Amino acid sequence: MASFWSTILFVSACKTLPDEQFSPVPPGPEPVFESSDPRLRRLTTSQYRNAIRTLLGGGLLFPSNLEPDVTVGGLQEVGASVTSISATGVVRYEEASYSLLEQFFTDEESVQKVIPCLEQSTSEADCATETVTNFGRFAWRRPLSETEITLLSDLILSVSEQSGDFMIGLEFGMAAILQSPHFLYRSEYGQGTGTLTDYEMASRLSFLLWNNIPDEPLLTAAQRGELSTFEGLSLQLERMLEDPRIIQGINQMFIDFFELYKLDDLVKDPFVFNHSHPDFGFSAREEILYGIYHIVLKDDADFRELLTSQITTVDLRLAALYDIPAPRLDGFGNVFLPESSGRRGLLGKAGILALHSHATSTSATLRGIFIRRKLLCQEILPAPADVNASLPEADASLPTLRERIAIHLEDESCAGCHDFVDPIGLGLENFDGIGRWRTTENDAKIDASGSLDGVDFNNAWELAAVISEHPDFGGCFAQHLFEYSTGHALQPEEEDYKKWLATSLAYDDWSFLEMIRTMVLSDSFRKVGAAR
Repeated sequence: MASFWSTILFVSACKTLPDEQFSPVPPGPEPVFESSDPRLRRLTTSQYRNAIRTLLGGGLLFPSNLEPDVTVGGLQEVGASVTSISATGVVRYEEASYSLLEQFFTDEESVQKVIPCLEQSTSEADCATETVTNFGRFAWRRPLSETEITLLSDLILSVSEQSGDFMIGLEFGMAAILQSPHFLYRSEYGQGTGTLTDYEMASRLSFLLWNNIPDEPLLTAAQRGELSTFEGLSLQLERMLEDPRIIQGINQMFIDFFELYKLDDLVKDPFVFNHSHPDFGFSAREEILYGIYHIVLKDDADFRELLTSQITTVDLRLAALYDIPAPRLDGFGNVFLPESSGRRGLLGKAGILALHSHATSTSATLRGIFIRRKLLCQEILPAPADVNASLPEADASLPTLRERIAIHLEDESCAGCHDFVDPIGLGLENFDGIGRWRTTENDAKIDASGSLDGVDFNNAWELAAVISEHPDFGGCFAQHLFEYSTGHALQPEEEDYKKWLATSLAYDDWSFLEMIRTMVLSDSFRKVGAAR
């Protein structure tokens, strides 16, 4: 039986998406381009946490002061490949490793699972070697060399002898593994061959799909050289796409795409927005991620439904914000949004609307920038350093934001950029700064009409369709996926590859999963340039 979500998606797709204006064309042969420079990619905070939980078990209390992630080119994954760990960060990772291991060694079940030789009649020397070999292989995502095994085993035995406690020796040895650059960084150098090694490929694949370290089957496949073959790589790819950890990976992918981590620190004036509450950021992010899960993973639906779906997943507080009946008294449930609500898809979600607004008001500029940059990947030049970005205060003559912006744009120094973004952002003015629907501002009727690159719309509902049909929409998400997976901003010589991925997306019925498959199985996914 079809799921509630897939049934409604089918109905809403028929209502909201036009017939294809032209038949999708086959993508053709993969373009060839010069690969980017090899790089080291620092683990992001979420990757570090996931890796530690996989290595040591759950229930651990993580320090809150780890080296912060840096966003470059709109993605933390790109930032992770161009930033290093500061001197303070080195100290914090050292402190974190000992703090986490102290907690780990109080959990007998976890210790037995990770260090089984403690329960066996094994000498301390053999147990030290076994622990370093096995624990290090997963932590460093590759087998350790004999020299590395000897150095770390000797450290364990030396500390054990000095302290009189083998467990303390193990703690120091495992802490050394967790502080090592081999754990904290992902190497993508290719050993001078021009292609990633099988172990590097295993890491790239696991962090892309699971946001976590490789598991045993993936490391075994790398050991056997199977990731260098199309058949072996395909087998692992399909296995990983079927694994529940794919939810974690896709979630993190879109958290990075849309910078949803900023919802954790979102500030709204509760006197202006009485629906604001401490858990708003969490609820708003979950709504977005539930929608992505259903469209991308559960139903493998047309990706354009990201913008046009009339289904959303809300809790009690979001239902109150949207002025709709709550589907459940606790937790999240699916609801259908009628056209009369004016709300659908990503641009109707409170998290996106609130994130791209001010603490006390909306912002046509921030919302327009989001659409241009994140949904269409269009470049927006930075504002001049001395420009006055303030708007006139609202009064009887200028009651709505549209009117205040019109006065603002009379300044030629502002008009150049703001004409590019503000008219689009005004299309979302029926939603206030936290995402609640409204028809008036200061008792004046809101006009949410506009034009996006020559295509007119009357309101947010129509704007969503216009963006979903925009020629840059598919290519933008091909670019996001490529940059996220490779850790570098798209280069001019890679434009043809982006277009090829976008063509594949359209040809494969707009399946985001199929675009992932196309990219992972392409020759370019494993190529790396020569060190300079």
